[in-house]
Amino acid sequence: MTDSSRSRTWALAALTATQLMVILDGTIVNVALPTIRADLGFSGTGLAWVVNAFFVAFALLLLPAGRLADLVGARRVFLGGLVGFTAASALCGLAPSAELLVGARFLQGVGGALASAVVLGMITRLFEDDERRRTQAFGLLAFVGAAGASIGVVAGGLLVDLASWRWVFLVNVPIGLLTAVVALRHLGPVHGDRTGRGSGSGLVPAVLFRSRRFVVANGVLLTMTMAGFSFQFLSALYLQDVLGLDPMATGLSYLPVTLAIAVSSLVLSGRLAERYGAARALVGGLVLFVGGLLLLARTPADGTFWIDVAPAFLVMGAGFGLAMPQVTSVAMSDAPSEHSGAASGLVTTTQQVGGVIGLAVVSVVADGAGLGAGLLVAAVVLAGGTTLATTLLRTGPRAGRLPAEQPPAPTLERC
Repeated sequence: MTDSSRSRTWALAALTATQLMVILDGTIVNVALPTIRADLGFSGTGLAWVVNAFFVAFALLLLPAGRLADLVGARRVFLGGLVGFTAASALCGLAPSAELLVGARFLQGVGGALASAVVLGMITRLFEDDERRRTQAFGLLAFVGAAGASIGVVAGGLLVDLASWRWVFLVNVPIGLLTAVVALRHLGPVHGDRTGRGSGSGLVPAVLFRSRRFVVANGVLLTMTMAGFSFQFLSALYLQDVLGLDPMATGLSYLPVTLAIAVSSLVLSGRLAERYGAARALVGGLVLFVGGLLLLARTPADGTFWIDVAPAFLVMGAGFGLAMPQVTSVAMSDAPSEHSGAASGLVTTTQQVGGVIGLAVVSVVADGAGLGAGLLVAAVVLAGGTTLATTLLRTGPRAGRLPAEQPPAPTLERC
């Protein structure tokens, strides 16, 4: 391995570790909420803000953070977000009151948004001359994103049992500091900072929407996250309410889907894309994802985990792992290089919006018609995304990408 290749590997490790910390922070706290409530005297409604304060700040700042990266440099935004997230984690762990904990959680969301918004763009630039490694990197990121929720539940339970609720936040401090050191050394400007080249007007440059493949990929991604968040929510209810599993056992129950995602995203997705093309690998993965949802939707009330749930988890995980790296690769590879920060922020925002919409819809359906009906709705939505993805089969790779120097059409610029 050459020095350049080794440095890029360490840079990818820093980006992935940061993404994992941010994802974990959205779920690891859930297990600790009862203990936090008793220790700091939260009210029932106030306790929800331990979770909501993080996500509100995170969601609001993704697009501005991505646009800021195009203007001042992705490396600066990433490092600022990482340091801010780490410092806010320390504040959360040391918070002496409910009010200070909520405020620190908001600051965590700010730091998390700054760091996460630019990760996809930085990976794109990190491996802009190596499509195979870029796809592998997106596969690793897909695995981290999918595994993070399960790891968070298990890690949160262990930390609360073995230490205290404060360590669900304090654990980020040594990890964040180590990651910052690695990033400072290996994530140099050569890996993606071309500052000040984009137009300063607008959070999302209109030129991005002129790339057909970028728009289609974001539409597909929206349906994937709607289905994915719905699956996590409804399957957790089934495992606990129907099968009677405790939170720790519920977290461990997601190991089959996590392992399936690991194999398909880290090993199979890139190889299939090289042989058959990204669009075919994407569509194939989506078909499996839909099939897994349909299998899970038919799970009976007297079902068992290994017979009724695990097979659906394996199929679904394999499909998600195949599709996620490819939909990300299509979106980011068709974004003009000077707008990679804004594109990264928009793709990340699409995932958050999809999750919110998906949970809002399926929770209502499941409440009125049962968990199976909610999963069927998720499958129908994803089937629509699969149909949309097939339009990519009719265009060549990177078709529709705009040259960096091509200005946006005047009519779009006024939108």
